[in-house]
Amino acid sequence: MAKLSDKDWNALKKKLSKDGRLDKFVLGDPEKEYVTSRGMDILRLHATDFVNKRIAPALPKNDGRQTPAKGHPVFIAQHATGCNDRDSLEQFFGIKKGKELSEAQVGKVVDVILRWIGEHLTD
Repeated sequence: MAKLSDKDWNALKKKLSKDGRLDKFVLGDPEKEYVTSRGMDILRLHATDFVNKRIAPALPKNDGRQTPAKGHPVFIAQHATGCNDRDSLEQFFGIKKGKELSEAQVGKVVDVILRWIGEHLTD
């Protein structure tokens, strides 16, 4: 699976900036400590699990309300990057609703989430 390119990341950040998401969400000290104490490999496992359970199904339970906006660094990153529900995935990634996400799409979403977290650890 291809990793998220800098070009794709920058294009997504431009879309997200227009929506105001990038300025609205930040990692607080507890979330930063959580990430540094566990590491990005563990966070990748968490993000993959959350995406597979909450976002990847064709018709996710409680779509639009399934991802909390706080409580875990991945949740915050999902909102900041437009990976929090199927409407946002369609808006920012062009991934249509009503069809289960492929393994490659899940991987891309997880890469986006982790990229955002990585950039916000030093803020």
